[in-house]
Order: sequence, then structure tokens, then C-alpha cells
Amino acid sequence: MSAPVVRPFRRADRDQLTDLVNQHVAAVVPGVSVSVNTVLGHLERRPGEFLTDPWVAERTTLVAELGASVVAAAHLLRYGAGAEVGEGYRDAAEINWFVHRPPASFQPGTEIAADLLMHACLAQLARWNARVRYADGALPAPLVHGVPHNWPHVRAVYERAGFRHVGDTEVVLLARVADLPAAPALPGVTAVRTLGECGTRFTARADGRALGFVEVDTALARPERHTRAAGLADVGNLHIEPAHYGTGLEHWLLAQAADWLRLCGVDRLAAYETAGEDALHGLLPEAGFREVTRTDRGWEHRPG
Repeated sequence: MSAPVVRPFRRADRDQLTDLVNQHVAAVVPGVSVSVNTVLGHLERRPGEFLTDPWVAERTTLVAELGASVVAAAHLLRYGAGAEVGEGYRDAAEINWFVHRPPASFQPGTEIAADLLMHACLAQLARWNARVRYADGALPAPLVHGVPHNWPHVRAVYERAGFRHVGDTEVVLLARVADLPAAPALPGVTAVRTLGECGTRFTARADGRALGFVEVDTALARPERHTRAAGLADVGNLHIEPAHYGTGLEHWLLAQAADWLRLCGVDRLAAYETAGEDALHGLLPEAGFREVTRTDRGWEHRPG
């Protein structure tokens, strides 16, 4: 077999790149894939990153080709150095995501191709002369970010290149809407539905006071971008006033959200929490959520 070649992404690579992206997505979250248009659009801008994407001054995509196959790809970003850029991103650069085919008997040499691609990525980051170099796995699909534990082959490439995990580990959980608990009896408590910070908000109110709320985002799958993410939503926020912990209000709010999600045709609900923290008050396992992956967020280039 011929030696791998690293080069800039070409539009003719779009189908192979999308297949490679979807293989990595499928290992993290069930029933989700992205379209060719989603991937191509993501290479030009990240519409979901409305805070950080305007700070990007330059972006480039590289691929590693083995024979006639694209076996690895990486998307790189350089952030501006102006005062409008957030401090953590100012004059920074990152490998926004890096994917490659694991070794296989029918296609030897993919690890070599991945390491050659990483070498080219580091050379590009050096040319940008960034203050700090980050890495991530933020593919353009719901629930895929950081470096998921399902990608040991990607983690190995990052670590060989000198990237180190310096941030938190996030737990990604998923529940079937049908498995969410029924609403317990809470006399005098009513639900009010409004637009919240991270989606549709359901607020529990009694005697004119807000007791708590939950928000669900049902806009994870844009029809023009995703080919197979319908039926998926996530918990954007959950807040219970301290005096009402343990009263069943958490389950009551989830039940209100579940009724709405069924009307929306949503059958799965995702949630996140930081490993080691009881971010959602311990209700997730008993509410039908189960862990689907853990992902390590916050990677920085610290060679040696």
C-alpha cells in the first residue's frame, strides 16, 4: 500500500469525511448522524457557537489520505488577539476536532497516517504562533464534545503529540421519555411554560412563588443540517429552591417536560453533569437516565 499523504481538505472529500465523522458520532450517542451539508457548513462556521465562533480569525481543515481513502481529518481554528476576544481564547489556537480510522487488518497504516496528520496540525499551530494551543473533539453533532472515552485511538494521538487533559470530565446521560417518572401529587402546584435561557422552561409555581424549573432544548436537530437526530432533546437547566429539595418536585417538573416532549415527537432526553458532582440532585438514575459516555473537556498542548 502507498504511503499516507497529508493535504488540505478538498470538496471532493466531502462524502468520505462525513462517513468518518459519523462513525465517530455513532460510537458516542445512539441514533444520531450528520449530513454532508452539516459537515461542509461546519468547516466554514459553527452556528451553534454564537459566543466563540465570531472570535475565530482563521480556520483550516486537513486530511490524511491512504491510497484512495481519507482515513484521518482535523479541523483547526485560530482565534483573534483583539480585546473583543474572551481572555481564555485570546491569541489561542486549537484542534477543534481530530478523527481517524483505528487500525484494521484490511487497512494497515491508519495510525501512521494519523500521526502524520497530527504532525501537520502542530506545524500549522506553530506557524500561527499562538499563545496557547488547545484540543477538543467538538464534531457538529449533538452531545459530541471533549474527547469521549469511546475514542481511545484519538486520545492516544493527542497524548503522543503532547496534549494533556487539564479540565473536567463530563458525564453524558440519556433517558427514554417513556421511562421518565409520572408526576407525583403536589396539591396547589401548577406549571407555567415559557422560553428560558436554554430552551423551553417549565416553572413550578405555588402561592405566587416559583419553586423551581426545568428547561429542555428540543432544537438539537435542525432539519436542514442533521439527517438523523430527530427525537432527541436535552436538559438545559434544572433548578429547585433549597426548601423544596426531596419533595418530589424534580420528578414533577420532569413529568411536565415529558408530556411536552411527547407532543414534540421527542423520545429521548439527554442530560449532563460533571463527574464527581451531584449536579442534578441525584435524581438522574431514579428518573430513568443512564450513562452513555464520559468525555474529557479541556486539553492543552504541554509537550515534555
